[in-house]
Amino acid sequence: MADVVIMPKLGFNMNEGKLVEWYKSEGDTIAKGEPLFSVETDKTNMDIEATGDGTVRKLLIAEGDQIPVTLPIAIVADPEENIDAVLADALAQLGEHGPGADSGAAATGETTQAEAAQSAESTAADGKSYDYDIAVLGGGPGGYVAAIKAAQMGKKTVIVEKEHFGGTCLNVGCIPTKALLRSAEALKEVKESAAFGVMDVDVSKAALDLKKVQARKQTVVGQLVGGVQSLLKGNGVTIENGEGTLKDAHTIVVSGKTVTAENIIIATGSDVKSLPITIDPKAKVLTSKEMLDIAEKPDSMVVIGGGVIGIEFAYFLATIGVKVSVVEFLDRILPMVDEEITTQVTGHLSEMGIDIYTSAKVTEITAEGVKFEKDGAIQEVKADQVLMAVGRKPSLTGIDTEALGIKTERGAIVTDQTLKTSVDHVYAIGDVNGKAMLAHTASMEGIIAVETICGKKVSMDYDKIPSAIYVQPEIASVGLTEKQAAEKYGKVNVGKFPLLANGKAKVAGEERGLVKVITEPKYGEIVGVHMYCIHATDMIAEAVAAMKLESTAEEIAMAVHPHPTVSEVMHEAMHAAGGRAIHF
Repeated sequence: MADVVIMPKLGFNMNEGKLVEWYKSEGDTIAKGEPLFSVETDKTNMDIEATGDGTVRKLLIAEGDQIPVTLPIAIVADPEENIDAVLADALAQLGEHGPGADSGAAATGETTQAEAAQSAESTAADGKSYDYDIAVLGGGPGGYVAAIKAAQMGKKTVIVEKEHFGGTCLNVGCIPTKALLRSAEALKEVKESAAFGVMDVDVSKAALDLKKVQARKQTVVGQLVGGVQSLLKGNGVTIENGEGTLKDAHTIVVSGKTVTAENIIIATGSDVKSLPITIDPKAKVLTSKEMLDIAEKPDSMVVIGGGVIGIEFAYFLATIGVKVSVVEFLDRILPMVDEEITTQVTGHLSEMGIDIYTSAKVTEITAEGVKFEKDGAIQEVKADQVLMAVGRKPSLTGIDTEALGIKTERGAIVTDQTLKTSVDHVYAIGDVNGKAMLAHTASMEGIIAVETICGKKVSMDYDKIPSAIYVQPEIASVGLTEKQAAEKYGKVNVGKFPLLANGKAKVAGEERGLVKVITEPKYGEIVGVHMYCIHATDMIAEAVAAMKLESTAEEIAMAVHPHPTVSEVMHEAMHAAGGRAIHF
């Protein structure tokens, strides 16, 4: 019997779906569970699988078409089956959305604000004509957000990207790292399943197939990258693929083509750092980029650098059974994190079997391992491989800052609170300005830069940017540490609540960690929140919102939090900052 495939409703508020790609053509056979097509949903593309075996007899809409949910889009049937009646009914349901019909704004002759802006050359306030109002150089989380925002605000916009949209974050950073960590957590859950009553599972043989882990990672990344490109096109942004070179304050050359714009936003991101040390050619040294593609588990690895990148990878490797050593130049790992939390995290990592060497200056990478100076003596840690995780540096490829007159400090482009550079009409967002190398910072900077160009009075607030570290339990923070707050305000109020007193954490089997709230003494306003607990990276947004609204600990303590949830630790810590927690 013929199977009529419909545009799926993939969310409560989804009324229309956009078909991104057909994976099968008419006449192709398809098996149940095979991907048939992909649909654009918000920030990603979702593959939709066939619900039965058969032959694709008719595709009713084309790639790029957008139609209401539940309308028919294809017919799958046996190759000899007569589908005339089914096809006629499907076409009747489609009506104006059927083959050859235009839909949406095109069908009514309407144009969006962004489309209208794209239709003609831009005339600037200085009387000169440019190809675009805004040109964005780089398609990472800062660049693509800036481009979409610009188009939404009616600006004729072009974005130049040399490789993959999503930048470091989507392709070789945030997303792929978390995909690996999720697989490691799945392995950890299997190994600990007996504690939750799971029977007859031989956990002694449990391990990760890193090739399958890599395949899953690539699927996740591919869907998100495709989603970004669809969002750009859907908002009317012109895409120029190729490496761009900034020639002056209004001109970018990309693949031999000259593009001009009244305003230019530089969003070229960052590159991995290395250390100026001797490295034996026989040594197998990886950067975070190569580490993300690891397909075979080494027996041992030395991680140079105890920052976020180094510690996340150290946790991943130790979880899957690699012997890990971390060598950190400073006197503690995760130096940006509140000291009390760092102490707890260090203890946890040590319990996992990770050797941590702090106040250690790496001097050489040998064929056998890493040599470093500590306490006045040279020590060596042997390992099969070495991960260089000493941070990232701004990427200025294609930008001759000296010739252009763009001011830099320590290799980063200098910007003000509105992301303006020292050159009029040129802005710099994301890692390239070196202020806070975080994807969400770049995205907000992109929005602030565009709104500034459009005449709005806005500015970045770098004091309230959250950070997140994805070990387990997770680490998340915003604002001042206890030490920083004491230096600024003198006596401060500190409220703490341990996870061991939270019911949901106890149920989850992860009672490690605490939440710490810091308030200034005069009004009780929240100036810092630090979390080391499960779901910390999801819950820190409440603290960011509270600080943005200049809330006091008392106000958040009196906001009802659902029970049982881990989020209750937040209002308990707020109670503690005001005098005393209820449940501890």
